[in-house]
Formats: sequence, structure tokens, C-alpha cells
Amino acid sequence: MTSNLVDDETIARARAGDHEAFRVLVEAHQGRLFRLAARVLRDEDLARDAVQEAFLKAYVSLRRFEGRSSLYTWLYRLTLNVCLDMRRRSKSDRTVEWPEVQLADGTFQGEPIPASGTEPPAAGPDTELERSEIRQRVGQAIEELPPEARETLILREVDGLSYTEIAETLGIPKGTVMSRLHYARKRVQKLLQAAGIAGEGRTPQEGES
Repeated sequence: MTSNLVDDETIARARAGDHEAFRVLVEAHQGRLFRLAARVLRDEDLARDAVQEAFLKAYVSLRRFEGRSSLYTWLYRLTLNVCLDMRRRSKSDRTVEWPEVQLADGTFQGEPIPASGTEPPAAGPDTELERSEIRQRVGQAIEELPPEARETLILREVDGLSYTEIAETLGIPKGTVMSRLHYARKRVQKLLQAAGIAGEGRTPQEGES
């Protein structure tokens, strides 16, 4: 199965022990894996350690990667498991800022990261203050979710995984993914409404695969 970011030949070379090919895999995926780790652990230093540990595990076990899921999903699962283990061992409460969000019809999602060499549209002081307040409220609402619901919501709304990919990553049935997302979205919407942020918009339908 071809990865979204690297081709089958590079994966095959890395599996055969090609260090340069493995470096390509690391460079292709480390940014998104770090963002996952930072949001799960809520600590940037721990997130860097988690990604490094996940890639070490990947290097050791890459020969056993069978391609049943995408390489990215496999690396995601490794990183998430490392993060969950670290979080159980850590008592740190330091947080990182949640990404820019856009509210519409009671929903929210992270804005895409600008491509390298491009600049985001300029915004005035009032707009920046409003965005900062919304990010803070959304972050607070998400942090109040139960851990399982929060992790599932991050994978879907922030990192853009499909329901099938989330199910594979977390090792749970697709129906459980859908029920967790339904609960998480309704709960966050209720918290934002109480804070005067979200309107009485509809809840998104769960028809995506």
C-alpha cells in the first residue's frame, strides 16, 4: 500500500535497511507526528521525545510492516501508543496552544498549515484577538472531554484521519469511532454555546467512510 507521502520503493528500501530511505520516511512524517504528540501530551518537550521514541521503534520493527494499512497510519499508531504510555507516566500539566479554528454550524476544525514559503493572510488586531479567544475556548472545551473522546476527536478534526483510519489507529470498531465523535462534538458544542461562542447549529452527519 502506497503511503500518502512516500512511495513503495522508498518504503521497501527502508525495510531492507537503507538508512537514507528511512531518513526520507522520517522527514516526510515527523511534522504531523509531532503535532499529534503535542496535542495528546500537551507538552512540546515530551512530544519531541515521543516522536523520537516512536521512530526508534519504527526503525527496529519496520521489517514487520506488512502494508495492511498505510505507513502513515502505522506510524500514527506507534506514536499514539508511545504518547499514551508517556502520559500515564507523566504528571505534567503544561499545555500547548490549539490550532486556529473556524466555527460554522456548530462545528470546528483546524485550519490547514500554510505551504512552505507562503504566508497566512494578514489580520487586524481585533481579528487576532477574537481568534485567540476562540482558540482558547475551543482548547478548554476539548480538554474537558474524557481522554478517549478527546483523542478520537483530535485524530478526526485536527489531523484529518478517516473513520476507518482512526479505527485502525486506536484498535477499535468503526462504530465506536462514530459514537465517540458524536459524543465529543455534541459535548464541545454545548460547552461553546454556554460560553457564547457557537450558535445552535446542526451536528454534522456521520456519513463519511
